[in-house]
Amino acid sequence: MTKLGFIRHGSTAWNKERRAQGSANIPLDQDGIRDAESLAERIKNEEWDVIYSSDLLRAMQTAEIVARNLNVDEVFLDSRLQEVNGGQIEGTTEPERIEKWGENWRALDLGIEPREMVIKRALSFVEEVTNKHKDQNVLVVSHGSYIRHILRELVKDLKMDNHLENTSVSTVKVREGLWECELYNCTKHLGGK
Repeated sequence: MTKLGFIRHGSTAWNKERRAQGSANIPLDQDGIRDAESLAERIKNEEWDVIYSSDLLRAMQTAEIVARNLNVDEVFLDSRLQEVNGGQIEGTTEPERIEKWGENWRALDLGIEPREMVIKRALSFVEEVTNKHKDQNVLVVSHGSYIRHILRELVKDLKMDNHLENTSVSTVKVREGLWECELYNCTKHLGGK
């Protein structure tokens, strides 16, 4: 049985400002670094065989902190794990989007990556990794919207909160071709659920 552990990256200044990050290469802020260290401490005694990360800085930094605590020598970077590309909305807040494009900005073609494209690259990654790491435990450090898309695709009946917390952990296992969720949006290392 192959297990995937999805970790959302630590917080950034743009998270706090509620700016759409998308493919922008934003670093972790001090809280993000601290929370990633708390996460690393939480999972240091768990058995994870390999770590993959988005190649965007905020995810890479989170993955490197976790890898040090797990004594994993290498983090494998994969661009298929990048956040949903936000097109023209990247770097903007909701009020700025409303001011620029109006209340119905979501209905406009602003170059946001279509869900189908996100799912296509996510499933390509999952298929490759589960074949390559059969019966292993694989940590995947990525981004909130991306993780929600792939979890919704793998576990059709998964009940999701509206928002994945920074440094949250969600784990899924595949058994005989069926995915089941063991843990969703867990932040117990931050004093959460």
